[in-house]
Amino acid sequence: MTDIVKASDLSEREKRLLFWASFLSLAAAGLGFAFRIAQQGAYGSEFTLTFQQVGEIMGASFWPIAVTMIGFSLLVDRTGYKKPMYLAFLLQAASGVLFFLADGYSGLYYASVCAGLGHGIVEAVINPVCAAVYPKEKTTRLTILHAAWPAGLAGGTLLFMLADATGVTSWRVQGLFILLPAIAYALMYRQCRLPVDERVQAGVPFKAMLQQVGFLSATLASTLLVYELGSALGFKTETDWLRNSAFAGVAIGVGFGLYVRSLGRPLFFLMCLLMVPVATAELATDSWIMKLVGPSVEGLGIGAGFAIVFSAGVMLILRVFAGGVMKHFSPPALLSISGLLSAVGLWWLSGAEVGAAVFVAFLIYAIGQTYYWPCILGFTAERYPQGGALTLNTVSAMGLLSLGVIGAPILGVQFDKQIHASLSDKAPAFVEVATAKGAFLGQGHDMIVPAFLVTKEEDANDNGILDREELFDPSSPNSEVLTASWDYMDGLSEEDDAALRETYAKEDELAGRSVLVYATRFPLMLVFVFGAIFLYFRSKGGYKPIELVEEDAA
Repeated sequence: MTDIVKASDLSEREKRLLFWASFLSLAAAGLGFAFRIAQQGAYGSEFTLTFQQVGEIMGASFWPIAVTMIGFSLLVDRTGYKKPMYLAFLLQAASGVLFFLADGYSGLYYASVCAGLGHGIVEAVINPVCAAVYPKEKTTRLTILHAAWPAGLAGGTLLFMLADATGVTSWRVQGLFILLPAIAYALMYRQCRLPVDERVQAGVPFKAMLQQVGFLSATLASTLLVYELGSALGFKTETDWLRNSAFAGVAIGVGFGLYVRSLGRPLFFLMCLLMVPVATAELATDSWIMKLVGPSVEGLGIGAGFAIVFSAGVMLILRVFAGGVMKHFSPPALLSISGLLSAVGLWWLSGAEVGAAVFVAFLIYAIGQTYYWPCILGFTAERYPQGGALTLNTVSAMGLLSLGVIGAPILGVQFDKQIHASLSDKAPAFVEVATAKGAFLGQGHDMIVPAFLVTKEEDANDNGILDREELFDPSSPNSEVLTASWDYMDGLSEEDDAALRETYAKEDELAGRSVLVYATRFPLMLVFVFGAIFLYFRSKGGYKPIELVEEDAA
């Protein structure tokens, strides 16, 4: 098999070219995400989409990442790494073209799906390739590589702001901007030789790779994947979908475990579980932070878009210069410190009032979240090289899946609970008629839906989607409560109506701060768990990466 390329066969120039082609491919995904953040309001308004539809379009770019990330981890040994990257280019380019040609919800949705599928293939390839090319500095190189995401996010946001300022305001044209980095990295990959990963090079069998995952992690991954696909593709059951997903996940996990004859590595399973608080601390809290930071910094003449650029810029700089940091800290130690910084930043943000104080708190938070994802990838690559592409990409996919299943919803539930509790004291008569029922992870809770405050004259029908007739769904379990709340609002005097709306707006802002306090528990989990892992390795003589050699095949 003389056509097999090993990392040791590559010259330093070839390694650099491959690394920066990989960097640019992930930056292209970040730019696409920046586009969807920046222009979702524009295309939503043009096609008169509901807020739910706009959210579904955004969500359609997330679950496909996990699908192709895990799927291609099982295929790349047979296809090689270059062909999947060409497919990733085609999918990312197709997303830009489909956004340009979209004539409604379906076109936008499939454009977003293509973006997610392409992103997943990119991650499935670049992570194991980077680990193979730099086997003695995996965590450092993976951290620098993942500086591409904030680079794409910050660069894309600035690019769209510049386009708006120079008169290129069409969201369709801006959707084509992703073609620029996509074409560039496709041309760069033409010149690259892509090596096999460490597992293949060392002769570790395919089944041995599967055994690293085993029953435990396969069950968790399958449960979350079934849950997300059921929600996204519409085949979920009306009730107890999480329970049914768990049953399906256990069935798949048992089958997988029996086939590979392995329970899986317990510490790797713990890494997969820890991606729940990691995804919540890093990604799920960002939406609440933007809501808090935006109004605070506007008083300084700075828009919320620059707050995104600021956060991504901090992450970009710290990841690019990760080498100096990694010399002094092992991945578990750095992850524990990162959790502490995130918790401090979130706590401070919850009470910060002045623009400068908000930025200092936000800076601490941004520093804390910088190393989460790449450090866990580095830890996985260094401790489970026998798992090849599968372990490396499974742990990352768990973060993305848990974000949709647990991370983002759990903060939203807390937000709903806090608003309901506050209004119960401030406006009990309104709450009595306007309390809707929600459910999360099998537990019910009370909430106040903002649609209850829509007046009968609002928008009528311009169309900003605020019309009552467009919001009303007779099949919804809360439809009667919705009607009752509108009747209550219509019966108020003009002064009482204005007072109630002002109270709601104030409690909405205060609830956001309360959610930030609540969110500190997730990085604090990381402080203690990764601290314990650090102490465990210290008791064994210190953290040491595992290096594969060809004799491992025996």
